Amino acid sequence: MTGKNVTLRLLDKADREILKLPRPVKGAIYDFQHKFKTNPDSAGLRLKRLQGHDKLHSARVNDEYRALLLRLADDDWLIVSVKHRKDVYTHLDRLTYSVNRVTGGIEYVDLQVVQEEVLAPAAPRPAAPAEPAEPAARQPLFANWSEQQLTDLGVAPSLVPVVAALTTEDQLLGLVEYAPQLTGEVLLALYDGKEYDDVLEQVTAPVAAPDPVDPEDFRAAVERPATIVTTTDDALREALEGEDFGRWKVFLHPTQAKLVTRDYSGPARVGGGPGTGKTIVALHRVKHLVERLPAGRTKPVLLTTYNKNLAADLRSRLLALGGETLLSRVEISHVDQLALRTVREAEPGNRKRIVDEAQAVREWRSLLDELGEDGWDAEFLHDEWTQVILGQAVTSRTDYFRARRAGRGRTVSRAERAEIWQLAERFTQRLDRIGVQTWDQIAERAAQLEAARARRIQDIDRRREEAGGLENVHVADGSGGWLRYRYRHIVVDEAQDLRPAHWKMLRAMTTPDRNDLFLVGDTHQRIYKNQVTLGSLGINIRGRSSKLSLSYRTTRQILRSALNVLGEEKYDDLDGSAETLAGYRSVLSGAVPDLHRLADWADEREAIAALIESWGEVPHEQIAIAVPTNDMAREVAYTLREHGIMALEIGPDGPLGDSGVHIGTMFRFKGLEYQRMIIAGVTDGLVPRAGVQQRRTTDPARHRTEMQRARSLLFVAATRARDSLDVFWHGEPSPFLKELIKVRPPVAA
Repeated sequence: MTGKNVTLRLLDKADREILKLPRPVKGAIYDFQHKFKTNPDSAGLRLKRLQGHDKLHSARVNDEYRALLLRLADDDWLIVSVKHRKDVYTHLDRLTYSVNRVTGGIEYVDLQVVQEEVLAPAAPRPAAPAEPAEPAARQPLFANWSEQQLTDLGVAPSLVPVVAALTTEDQLLGLVEYAPQLTGEVLLALYDGKEYDDVLEQVTAPVAAPDPVDPEDFRAAVERPATIVTTTDDALREALEGEDFGRWKVFLHPTQAKLVTRDYSGPARVGGGPGTGKTIVALHRVKHLVERLPAGRTKPVLLTTYNKNLAADLRSRLLALGGETLLSRVEISHVDQLALRTVREAEPGNRKRIVDEAQAVREWRSLLDELGEDGWDAEFLHDEWTQVILGQAVTSRTDYFRARRAGRGRTVSRAERAEIWQLAERFTQRLDRIGVQTWDQIAERAAQLEAARARRIQDIDRRREEAGGLENVHVADGSGGWLRYRYRHIVVDEAQDLRPAHWKMLRAMTTPDRNDLFLVGDTHQRIYKNQVTLGSLGINIRGRSSKLSLSYRTTRQILRSALNVLGEEKYDDLDGSAETLAGYRSVLSGAVPDLHRLADWADEREAIAALIESWGEVPHEQIAIAVPTNDMAREVAYTLREHGIMALEIGPDGPLGDSGVHIGTMFRFKGLEYQRMIIAGVTDGLVPRAGVQQRRTTDPARHRTEMQRARSLLFVAATRARDSLDVFWHGEPSPFLKELIKVRPPVAA
């Protein structure tokens, strides 16, 4: 058999096994796959079928290691394991492989390894004659579910006897390490107390094969999303050489893969909790869309998000995913930059200085002081101006009297609206006079410009249709050229933090058509005040909204703590309905987060320094400290430097340096992740800030909104952690920690 058309794939679980092997062996595996695809029958590979198996073969990787491969067809092979040669030929009857009847995916299990690593360590030792009798046997964890129920949920049939023998959480977590992915997810969901029907709906149904499964057809099974594999040389190299196998570039969960490749009839949205791979889906979606473009040199795909930091990260990750070829067809820009470019393109003389929200609120205060107005709050007026007047493109007092103020809390009378309108006019005049503009103004102006452009395009299309498909040269020329929509596809990351004007602008930038807008985000992680209903802005996602629920970053223990922080708050889904994290789960396990109560802020900083020193060899770039204010960030950095610990503050453009512990306010950590996460200063009056609590009676609706935002910030910070989370406070703890403290008392100072 010649090897020029041989396909060699690597099964998802096999790459995790390879991760533990010495580096030279990983290099040998890469060389092996090249030789195998060239000629599997080469004498040096020693390919042979294993005794007692019709599909399982072994082949030589090097002198010490062998690859175990399933032969799917004459020229199609799947690496399911890499073992030391002394472990290959024993217990051959314990190697099982099958097509899962629920998902239709290929599953491989080494029952001998499961027995030795999961059940054997927990087996009770025989008691000596003089010792007391062993205590009564523990109740099996899954005694309440039948074999049929477990297999109907997708548990691998070969593992059902093992599942029946599990009696401890440690055994369960050990099995998850070796079991096929769906088996682990199902068992953990049942163990966490979820009802059978909920597990069926939330865990099993999303990955179930749409058509009947032939359990003997391995060739068909390998093509299904449930068989998570990589095939190409570049992808395999990423799997062998990348950090944690570069898994995000290579392996997609079946639910992610379906969302990436689905053909949508219009705008679509993907939600999900932190670490569920929403950004990964967005990046792969971009790649999928680009691969289906006709050849060309334009950039018809836009990838955007809400700030400069995240846009830079998306660029580097897209480059890693598809190289310069992919990047050459994609425009990557944060949404404010895009709006500014749009305005300056249309109004080249507009060179006003841009101020941020904090500076804008200060200008409101200055205006109120100059006018002697003490009956209005500057922050309230700023929000009213941005969210109602600018947000709804209100251009007259009459229109403002009619404007809806849903979600704004405080009711304002007609007389008060007249006052607010007059103050807003004075405020915009003030900004003009001092030569500044806000990002909200830029976004709204960009939305107006793009909407007008879209109307001209639609008018040209209408005239062309009336003319039987012929171009009207005069109409096109009069419109300033042969107008086209700017983008064919737009992909938005962190969608929950875009302003209404941003959405109006993006809607007008792409043809309303199949696969036009693809949005990913989680309103539980909203860190700005921008609450929108997409349907009212011309973006209809009804029937095209999906949710990811499996966290790949955060451990089960950290996840439970983070969800406690959210409390009973209600969150929207960007389209007027409620959003929940029902089914949000993790198969990762680690330490329970530690809580630290200190006497004062200085003691907190010293305790943090001591904790970091105790972590020894953990790279400082994998440690982060989130705090409530910029001043606190500077003070923590100073304390760490006094202890000889390098510290990098995170600014608007990211970490200010290359090496050291990352320190910043909670706002700065959106989209980032760290091996060890510290959240400090989680004290009542700081989280949430005292001003928020004071609105409980004066403006209850605004109080609820800002409390929700403060919870979301703490939730975001907590879910940046991969391995460990430590929470510090001094004085009275934040009310958001109340439930955590009940179940996890603070450690001794």
